[in-house]
Amino acid sequence: MAEVLLPRKMEIANDPSKFGSPDPLHVLAVDDSHVDRKFIERLLRVSSCKVTVVDSATRALQYLGLGVEEKSVGFEDLKVNLIMTDYSMPGMTGYELLKKIKESSAFRQVPVVIMSSENILPRIDRCLEEGAEDFLLKPVKLSDVKRLRDSLMKVEDLSFTKSIQKRELETENAYPVHSQLKRAKI
Repeated sequence: MAEVLLPRKMEIANDPSKFGSPDPLHVLAVDDSHVDRKFIERLLRVSSCKVTVVDSATRALQYLGLGVEEKSVGFEDLKVNLIMTDYSMPGMTGYELLKKIKESSAFRQVPVVIMSSENILPRIDRCLEEGAEDFLLKPVKLSDVKRLRDSLMKVEDLSFTKSIQKRELETENAYPVHSQLKRAKI
């Protein structure tokens, strides 16, 4: 019986589908300029990211289910790993969007990157103090996107590894005989 448990344990530990393998990073890109939206979308796709683009901060909030009006997507159906937003947009600025996201319990931990063609230090400082992950000057470069992606992947990999370790521990607790055999190296 112990021989049957050992392969089953290894199968569970080595099969990422049992844990929900890590998906590609999903980035919500927000910019009122059609050209800038297409440009950032292309950079993100080249960097192997899943991309959703919207043309305003209000639409971003609606997409996230944080809008006052009708909710298009619920958080339970949505996984966004990064939000990249232009600073200067009509209606609601990227800074105001950042504040609303950081006030949200559902999305508070999602990194937000502000983009702007204007290098205004007080604006940059204010965004970073409010919780922005980074402030990028436009035009955004592929190296900026890759750096952000690599940084996020490390965080996601660590989270995924912790999830696997937790499930392994739960499995060991469910099969105490196997745990004793493993420690005895039988």
